Amino acid sequence: MTEQDKTSKEFWKEKRLSQMSHDEWESLCDGCGRCCLHKLEDEDDGQIYYTRAACTLLDVSSCRCKDYGNRETLMPDCIQLSVDHAEYFDWLPETCAYRLLAEGEPLPEWHPLITGDPTSVIKAGISVRDFAKPLSEVENLSDEVISLLEAGIASQDDA
Repeated sequence: MTEQDKTSKEFWKEKRLSQMSHDEWESLCDGCGRCCLHKLEDEDDGQIYYTRAACTLLDVSSCRCKDYGNRETLMPDCIQLSVDHAEYFDWLPETCAYRLLAEGEPLPEWHPLITGDPTSVIKAGISVRDFAKPLSEVENLSDEVISLLEAGIASQDDA
């Protein structure tokens, strides 16, 4: 993940994901931390359920990976997003820039690339900072299932 700055060139409107440079690709991440939450999949219908349990490498207070460069080695279950697998982005949160752009949707108005403010994701109530907890504090993942919409609203109310 790289630090986002408001950019004068809205490359995400002009380029497809496959045309983006590495830095442009990385800057799409808003730093919400939602993709770093443990998920459960319903075996019957394939529905994905998010939990409040965070990956061991997620620094919950900053919503940043503690070792981004080595995450795939340290956490074999960590998924490296790739434009080659954009058809599988449906497991990503509905607010995720990678998913939105792959589906032909615009970035949300609170996205740090639009606002120029890396904390805009927190201010919008999208960040997991206020409700995620370390996996070490979780006894049973199924007891931690959440609705991201409700979590976002709760985070906004607390702000």
